Amino acid sequence: MIPPSVFWLIALIVFAVGEALTVGLTSIWFAIGALGALLVSKGPVALQIVVFLVLSGLSLLLVRPLAKKLLSPRYVRTNADRVIDKTAVVTETVDNLNGTGQVSVAGQVWTARSEHDVVLAAGRQVRILRIEGVKVFVEAL
Repeated sequence: MIPPSVFWLIALIVFAVGEALTVGLTSIWFAIGALGALLVSKGPVALQIVVFLVLSGLSLLLVRPLAKKLLSPRYVRTNADRVIDKTAVVTETVDNLNGTGQVSVAGQVWTARSEHDVVLAAGRQVRILRIEGVKVFVEAL
């Protein structure tokens, strides 16, 4: 039978390596619990198991939300995305059939297509719905 200290050291290494091999926070909580159990490995086995479970559970409950918040990617709108839902002015007639159309929004000129295949005359105000590549898709206001 292997000594408890060796068991917890092996568990700590396995959980740490498992965490290193994964992208997300998956087993770090158990590595923390195994470290705590290793520190009390001279005591009774029941105490070691309780320390492992309590530390693993506490680290999961207390640290995971903070770590998830700090590590989650944040969506930052680019300059292009900022024109979505804005009002634009048609500067060149938007005609999907002929492949023509331009709009001006926030001082920028974009190639435009009508979302509903409606011809939109120059000078008309439109709302930008989405961007695909370098084209904006618009609808009449």
